Amino acid sequence: MTQNSKTGSAFIAGGTLAGAGVSATVGGMGLAGGFGAVGIGATSVVSAGAVAGAAAYGALKAIADASPSAIGAMGIGAVGGTGIYSVVGGVGLIAPKVGLAFGIGAVPMAGIGAVVGLAAYGIAKLLDESEISETPVQLFARMEEKVLQMDAYSEAVMELKAFLSGEDLNQKFAVLEVEDELQTLKAELKKKSEFVTPKPSPPNIEPEIISLKTQLPESWRCVRTLKGHLAAVNAIAISPDGTTLVSGSDDRQVNLWNLKTGKWLYTFSGQAEAVLSVAISPDGQQIASGSVDRKISSWQMDTRKFHRTFFYLNSPYSHNGFINSVAYSHDGAIIVSGSADKTIRIWGRYTGNLKRTLNGHSDAVLSVTISPNGKILASGGADQTIRLWDLQTWEQRYILTEHLGAVNTVVISLNSQTLISGSTDTTIKLWNLQTGELLNTLVGHSAAVLSIAISPDRKTLASASRDGIIKLWNLHTSELLQSLSGCHPVAFSPDGKTLVSGGNGGSVKVWSQVQSSDKSILCGEWWEVLGVNQSNNANVVKLAYRRLARQYHPDVNSSAIAKASMQAINQAYKEFQQQLNPHKYSAEENI
Repeated sequence: MTQNSKTGSAFIAGGTLAGAGVSATVGGMGLAGGFGAVGIGATSVVSAGAVAGAAAYGALKAIADASPSAIGAMGIGAVGGTGIYSVVGGVGLIAPKVGLAFGIGAVPMAGIGAVVGLAAYGIAKLLDESEISETPVQLFARMEEKVLQMDAYSEAVMELKAFLSGEDLNQKFAVLEVEDELQTLKAELKKKSEFVTPKPSPPNIEPEIISLKTQLPESWRCVRTLKGHLAAVNAIAISPDGTTLVSGSDDRQVNLWNLKTGKWLYTFSGQAEAVLSVAISPDGQQIASGSVDRKISSWQMDTRKFHRTFFYLNSPYSHNGFINSVAYSHDGAIIVSGSADKTIRIWGRYTGNLKRTLNGHSDAVLSVTISPNGKILASGGADQTIRLWDLQTWEQRYILTEHLGAVNTVVISLNSQTLISGSTDTTIKLWNLQTGELLNTLVGHSAAVLSIAISPDRKTLASASRDGIIKLWNLHTSELLQSLSGCHPVAFSPDGKTLVSGGNGGSVKVWSQVQSSDKSILCGEWWEVLGVNQSNNANVVKLAYRRLARQYHPDVNSSAIAKASMQAINQAYKEFQQQLNPHKYSAEENI
């Protein structure tokens, strides 16, 4: 490889890593416009970074060579970008959870096209110099594959950290190919481990045998998966009588379900973009939803008819940004909304009139809730603060600043005494609602906490994080009771016997408490058990399998249902492998 091709590769690699960093920091992103709203995955962001790196190299070569071909490539790209704008119209880049939203006009689109054209020139020069006979598309595909391999390698290194430090040398996952992979990796790192001074091994203490009687008498198990949405579910709400479930999705729909039977009942349409929040009035008669289209809409539950859109003065919108959260007061008289425009608005439920706008947050408002006694409004924001507002005077009573990341979710207990918050800093915090005092911090999630729910008896807390793990906590002892494979959001039924959560591929999971002797807490299709999308590639599925194995393998989880859960995980992964290599498994079965 020539020195020039090495330089070009460095530019592209740097852009690729920058793209990966953006994806890890911002989270879910998307494009919205007249064509609708589409998500941008991590791979797409990584590819965009690679394009930027290639464009930088193209610019360097263009200046050095004074090449008119570079100007031609930029011109073609600019024309292409302008053409795209003329077809799809206005386009905007959105990232709901961090409150990012800005438009991309015709001139920026032309600029983007020029950058892509310059990137194509840079890649062409790089291919010419390196004498590699592959197209730019093939090059990008190979780069994406390498990035995924880097992720897998990082996971493996994290798994072996304990081995290198001399801890847990006998904990192995003797299931499918994980055992072989760990043995291979340990062999490769054997020489390195000789230079690491191991920590003293703990004394060989016989593990305590815990009988089923000392375990929790009941555990949560997925009993039903609801499929009807065409994209990710962002919000759920359960009616006061516990019979009806409402879900809002990126597919712009609000679905109505019979929670007891799992039957789909109705779809409310009207939101122009992804639905980010839903709420049901305390009397069970009305549904409100907030959307990326900056509007709050409401429907009548009994007649299934559209009720109204809440407008701000003479504006055609409810807010000037995404509606991240909506909530009813417990007397049903008002609706509160929190938006990416940094404001909280108070609306009359029956009149639709704007009563008041609360200003204070310096960044997007991500969650709002009203205490059951109707005295306090709590809000969490991307500015890392929780604000408590007096609903009589509309003044801020406290500003809570203990979180080190965006506050994605806030809830208040039914006795109006405790506020609980979940944050991007991966922690859950419990507060005295009356004084603002921090009471406790729950640590256990490894990714941003996006949703929390309190059981009606105030004994159990459910929390869901970005990595597809739901955790159940004892609120009195702070003990972690159970971990489930499911997505945000989460909500308890009024009787506390049912937990509802988001699933993969637009599904909703319904969980019930069952005797711990039941087979498994995991159910559904193989991709639902593993917590992935059906279309994910083998690397993503394998990483998900390893994550669950670390969580449920009997060597690391002594609960009564861990063994059965691990069997369900193994079976799911085996079904995935059978799809990849159907001839191999059919031949084994015939032996």
